[in-house]
Amino acid sequence: MSILETRHLVWPDEAATEAFAARLARAPGLMNAAIELHGSLGAGKTSLVRHLLRALGVGGRIKSPSYAVLESYDLADWGGAGEVSHFDFYRFDDPREWEDAGFRDIFARPGLKLCEWPEKAGTMLPLPDLRIRLEAQADDSRSVTLEAYTPRGQDLLGSLAP
Repeated sequence: MSILETRHLVWPDEAATEAFAARLARAPGLMNAAIELHGSLGAGKTSLVRHLLRALGVGGRIKSPSYAVLESYDLADWGGAGEVSHFDFYRFDDPREWEDAGFRDIFARPGLKLCEWPEKAGTMLPLPDLRIRLEAQADDSRSVTLEAYTPRGQDLLGSLAP
């Protein structure tokens, strides 16, 4: 798997995370992208997803899928279009759980796929369009690395200029 393009950012605070999510929400091609989110506990993966879902128009409570593994959002419920699948594979003990849960079908259909802890699914996940690596810094900022693995991922990076 080759990285086609990489960008490095620093989010000094939560407002910067929210602003990034708002730009990403407007990116053409987002609604059929697969995005992996990497980082240690507390790095800001779920926070980024919440900001992104809000920017896409999701109202009400946005739950972390830590226990359910998957939370789905039909954006039509909030006046939008498309489906978002938010995965959290943190509790996976065996990558085969991905196959047993029927996630292959979800990845085969249209919609945005957001995956936290993708490494726990091993090689079962398809190639992501975009990989976002978050690292919390001592001053509460976030060091962010964006890696595009597909032309769609490159298009997403291209649309993220502030």
